[in-house]
Amino acid sequence: MHLLGHLVRFIVSALVLMFVSWLVPGFSVGGFWSAFFLALVIAIAAWIIEGIFGKQITPFGRGIVGFLVSALVIWAAQFVVTNVSTSIIGAILAALVIGIIDLFIPVKTPFEQGLTGREDRR
Repeated sequence: MHLLGHLVRFIVSALVLMFVSWLVPGFSVGGFWSAFFLALVIAIAAWIIEGIFGKQITPFGRGIVGFLVSALVIWAAQFVVTNVSTSIIGAILAALVIGIIDLFIPVKTPFEQGLTGREDRR
């Protein structure tokens, strides 16, 4: 994925985290930059966890296990990013709301879809 695609993905993730912070009690993000760095920490932690356990640990892969891992990553990220605080229940609710929002937001960026379409025609 291009650098611009990653940047767009993190900006959208930060905006989603700010919305979830406004919506979910027990989960708060101090501002845009805290949400941006939280999105970055969540993405890195998810990448490491997927590297260790494989794709079956993602929320779509294993259901409740992936959901709980997502909540655990959100809860643990508060210790790395400043101006972020959450309780266990807040992290679970945030993982639930983020999972629901992920159902409606496409996973691939337009940059990935354009590259995939050209490669398949060859």
